[in-house]
Amino acid sequence: MFDTRETFILSIMIIACGVFLMGLSLYFFRRIKTYDDYNVAGRSTSTFPLICTLIGTAVGGSTLLGFVSKGYTFGMGQLWLPVGMTFAGIALYFFIGKIHAEGERLNMVTLADFLVSRFGEGVRVPTLISILCAYAAITGMQFVAVATVLKLVFGLALPVGILLTWALLTAKTWLGGLMAVIWSDAILGTLQTLGIFFLLVTVYYASGSWEFISAAPMPEGNPDFLSLTGISGHELAVYMLTIGAYQFVRQDLWQRFWAARSLKAARTGYGVAIVFTLLVGGAVVLIGAFAKLGLDIAVANPDLSFYAIIKATLPLPLMVSMVVVLLATIISCADSFFIAGASSIANDIIKPRMKGRDDAFMLRMSRHSVVAMSLISLGLALYAPRLLDIWILGSAMLVCGVLVPTVVALCRRTPDPRGGVIMMWGGLATAVLWQVLGHPFGLHPVMIGLPVSLALMPLALRKPSLSLSLSTESAAR
Repeated sequence: MFDTRETFILSIMIIACGVFLMGLSLYFFRRIKTYDDYNVAGRSTSTFPLICTLIGTAVGGSTLLGFVSKGYTFGMGQLWLPVGMTFAGIALYFFIGKIHAEGERLNMVTLADFLVSRFGEGVRVPTLISILCAYAAITGMQFVAVATVLKLVFGLALPVGILLTWALLTAKTWLGGLMAVIWSDAILGTLQTLGIFFLLVTVYYASGSWEFISAAPMPEGNPDFLSLTGISGHELAVYMLTIGAYQFVRQDLWQRFWAARSLKAARTGYGVAIVFTLLVGGAVVLIGAFAKLGLDIAVANPDLSFYAIIKATLPLPLMVSMVVVLLATIISCADSFFIAGASSIANDIIKPRMKGRDDAFMLRMSRHSVVAMSLISLGLALYAPRLLDIWILGSAMLVCGVLVPTVVALCRRTPDPRGGVIMMWGGLATAVLWQVLGHPFGLHPVMIGLPVSLALMPLALRKPSLSLSLSTESAAR
């Protein structure tokens, strides 16, 4: 895709980016002294880096490349996808006060900590399974995404690119934990946001503005290409109930609420991030749609439409910058998922079995957990034939098993612990079974598992017995 000169310049920029990220992680390595420093950034993050890291985790490489491809292939009706993605995020905003207060009171690190404080230790394992399945798969997907860029730029074999990406991101995350992730996101997230809006303006004017775009012949078989109704209700519903609803129970978001230095910082950072996430997602869809009509770019594989667009519209220095923007987008998302999954291993597998061990021990275990998480994700990236399906299943497991119990836990301080466990396992088991059966009747697992979880919700809303309430409070402490 790139000639020798372009490849050389891209090489210099990509290597410089890697060196910078490693240097940043080394800087924070010396500042990390405690378990909280590593997993929740010392609970001292200010508003600006929170905004940037929240945008960076919301708009990942799959979002950037996927939404450009969706806009290029199907048109402006795909603008409903970023709306669907932020819908649950807006609902989550109204619970930040409770999430932040409970996290500070009980020193919470993971979503399982919060659910255990309401339902007892019985919900830790199903929550952990759901999170690890989803986050290991999506971390592996980011390894593949970076490796794909390296393949296009350098011609590297995909397995070699995956191994190089794994080594860099593992070392970066092992050194700096969430503290380095947040501050690297503050830089990468800013670069990402500015780059996407710049590309939208460039593509719009290169296309001859709206008059030319709207007058262009519509793609064959898609007369509604420029219509906001050009998306099926079923597609939108599935997206909102999977990727959209998943935003409510994203552990990486909850960790950032607990990483905030104050409730005001958490609310302001997340509120601004919601707005920018919606705008950035919409801008990415428009880039693809405008390029299809205005630039008349023909791409055999729509997944490569982003690369074709920047090559057709930008001079070499800016084209190089946009490839760096793409890498920044992928990395700012990848390391967030990486540390979230690693925190679950340290906090929900090791810590409950190592009671009484000091903070220094748990800090070492957190770094060991990063290595364990990296190896799981690497194995999936190299050997899982359908990695996307694993991530979709993990997201469905989170929505079907964890979403409704989380809402109950946020709205009711003393739910019934046994009912919560039944509700969680019922939703999880149904989603997994439906996936194994191959989506009978064409129904996505979330269309079955979520109603089952909702149907079991009255069990969790029962008034618990005194003994169960006391055991739950003891587990929370």
